[in-house]
Amino acid sequence: MKPPLNVTQLLPDLDQTHLDWLEEEAIFILRETAATFERPALLFSGGKDSCVVLRLAEKAFKSRIASGEGAGSYRGRLPFPLLHVDTGHNFSEVIAFRDRRVAEMGERLVVGHLEDSIRRGTVRLAHPLESRNGHQTVTLLEAIEEHRFDALLGGARRDEEKARAKERIFSHRDAFGQWQPKEQRPELWSLFNTRIKPGEHMRVFPISNWTELDVWLYIARENIPLPGMYYAHQRQVIRRKGLLVPLTDVTPVQAGESVETLQVRFRTVGDMTCTCPVQSAAANAVEVVAETLDVTISERGATRMDDRTSDAAMERRKKEGYF
Repeated sequence: MKPPLNVTQLLPDLDQTHLDWLEEEAIFILRETAATFERPALLFSGGKDSCVVLRLAEKAFKSRIASGEGAGSYRGRLPFPLLHVDTGHNFSEVIAFRDRRVAEMGERLVVGHLEDSIRRGTVRLAHPLESRNGHQTVTLLEAIEEHRFDALLGGARRDEEKARAKERIFSHRDAFGQWQPKEQRPELWSLFNTRIKPGEHMRVFPISNWTELDVWLYIARENIPLPGMYYAHQRQVIRRKGLLVPLTDVTPVQAGESVETLQVRFRTVGDMTCTCPVQSAAANAVEVVAETLDVTISERGATRMDDRTSDAAMERRKKEGYF
């Protein structure tokens, strides 16, 4: 594990003017979505990317309090609800953060529970500890149908994974919620074709052109709150298949394995059965920026077990309706 770079003078020396351009583009996309669709929703899991999109939405639709009590915060309501698919295997720290953040902002949160899909019989698990990550698609599509959402704003970025790099900013989904990579619409000169037929919807990615480094630079600049898991902390882990698997009720130690307590942080948070931390001493966003400058593998490639099954794993799930 490398110690963090000396970042005392690092951040001021980084040219961050591109963040203003990225922010402007994202706010334009958010406003275009709100103006074009009747029932949009913002996917909010409590993860870093969705926290950034949430801050961008505040800037797009709320007024900032300049002085007095609450200075620096935002007043008003978003023109759409927040949506989260809860697998039942999410980290408790993330769920607590999600609920606290939504309560602070006074926004409406819609939660689709995978447990409800299991009870309905639309999701069937091979065994109780099976990863539920891929099964989120069913619950998401059920939530879209129930609430008649016609656009979902998400925090996906093109540098995360190969399949995401193929996707447009306004990504069409057919009446079955599926994505067809070879039938995507052109997006020239920031002109977006947002027409959909009844039963269809769009996935919209305002930070599609951002990188992981951009996200962390923005988090540091805007002082965006995140779950504490994103920063260095002590955690019991198991070394498995080249990853550090967190010790939890759904990821217990197996025969021949041993439990270690290491200083780690999470680069991404998701279903406990497939999300792994990395060793790190980065205790704040600026130190994470320094670490991110030095990485060569995306956060999904470095920490997500479900993306290691095959090079086409994500693309297959996205065709079926995954985030």
